[in-house]
Amino acid sequence: MLSVLSYGRLVARAVIGGLSQTDGRDYSLVTASCGFGKDFRRGILKKGMCYGDDACFIARHRSADVLGVADGVGGWRDYGVDPSQFSSTLMKTCERLVKEGRFVPSSPVGVLTTSYYELLQNKVPLLGSSTACIVVLDRQSHQLHTANLGDSGFLVVRGGEVVHRSDEQQHYFNTPFQLSIAPPGAEGAVLSDSPESADSSSFDVQLGDIILTATDGLFDNMPDYMILQELKKLKNSNYESIQQTARSIAEQAHVLAYDPNYMSPFAQFACDNGLNVRGGKPDDITVLLSIVAEYTD
Repeated sequence: MLSVLSYGRLVARAVIGGLSQTDGRDYSLVTASCGFGKDFRRGILKKGMCYGDDACFIARHRSADVLGVADGVGGWRDYGVDPSQFSSTLMKTCERLVKEGRFVPSSPVGVLTTSYYELLQNKVPLLGSSTACIVVLDRQSHQLHTANLGDSGFLVVRGGEVVHRSDEQQHYFNTPFQLSIAPPGAEGAVLSDSPESADSSSFDVQLGDIILTATDGLFDNMPDYMILQELKKLKNSNYESIQQTARSIAEQAHVLAYDPNYMSPFAQFACDNGLNVRGGKPDDITVLLSIVAEYTD
């Protein structure tokens, strides 16, 4: 295992000079999570890997590290359906497929597609909708492969700057792309997108890159510059430091979500769409914070 000092030197070389394309080492993600359910005042897991109606997973396979977030659509609660059931089942299915090796690292949309169609064929009835974002690090190729459906997403930060980010997918204001399972006979009345509609991307990563994957509860309440300020607190790649920074980010977003005088990114987007909105957006918040590090058994 790398010492903090030697890791710091390696990160410095990566940021300043770039790593050689012939780097034969395997990479991995060191990841921590934190979040808040909208109805909770503490960063606690509701059940499994769920914060409110949000869900997430972190999984490892011999060829890749895979993680994902999903945001259950809260409107189902008006019809007596628990929105967290769909998002949590989707993420648990993705996690199982990864652990069983039933995926191709270069195709995260394949993980999402297989999981969704498995839910459609589930013998136990399941109703609901969810956005989803899947991120895969191929250990040997040093490539990050992503699939994002809706308004959850990811940022990749290098040298204090955002070098890659997901594209948000919206049908119209506050109506993101989403996977859905509707009651029999109501399929046409429920908004539902194909998992193949997810925005996909692939790119190289370097040791020391920071990857932040989150639901819209974060991005609707914290602009990039605030997130980058919090990420400056991340000094090394040990799990405790990553966990502390993830909590700091989630806590700040949670506080801002309930500030009525704050002009949040969500409020600004609403104004851009002709709505008179101010304040944060109370919502479930899920943050997965990762650092690209050298792989160790």
